Amino acid sequence: MKKVVLDLCGGTGSWSDPWRSAGFTVLLVTLPFYDVRKTTWDDTHFWFISADEKDVVKVLKKDVVGVLAAPPCTHFSRARTTAKTPRDFDGAMEIVHACLGIIWEARKCGSLQWWALENPMGLLRQFLGNPPHSFRGYEYGDRHVKFTDIWGYYVMPTPTHKKPRTFNRKKWASPRKPKQYEHLKLSRADIRAITPAKFAEAFYRANKPK
Repeated sequence: MKKVVLDLCGGTGSWSDPWRSAGFTVLLVTLPFYDVRKTTWDDTHFWFISADEKDVVKVLKKDVVGVLAAPPCTHFSRARTTAKTPRDFDGAMEIVHACLGIIWEARKCGSLQWWALENPMGLLRQFLGNPPHSFRGYEYGDRHVKFTDIWGYYVMPTPTHKKPRTFNRKKWASPRKPKQYEHLKLSRADIRAITPAKFAEAFYRANKPK
């Protein structure tokens, strides 16, 4: 049996990088290449369909041992100004529901060991309830100070730092693209959404098979 980790709406795939490095088969299901809303399944398989519907990846449900999900926070963000662009909760929750549907189907086969869905602290709480955990990247040695919520069934890694590193608001407002992602066309929002590397590694260590 393969050990497959699904990274849904994962952007750069930063959260799943430690799993890939450890030899797991990681499938990054994220726009503009793959759309989670187009995913279909039967009793034994998932079919992940590309956004242009020209490519399909077939995965055995029983091979899926973990799922990471990071649906876009655009319409859940408290910082969003709705005067000119109202929130599209229908469209935003369609993506969340698609992620949860994939998780439910993977769990029904009995091989899913853990799953986690994250979003910056915001209005998604009003739909999914209060999360069991929230973290800030600096608690694991990164520079991030924003709160991120995580729902799911997983082991939360123990924080290693109590105080944030030096925080530069100008750098946060105009963040630099990490070197490993220089080949990608990332917006400011995309860069700020990258999962902190040290948290990703800590999450992997806490949830990897014993």
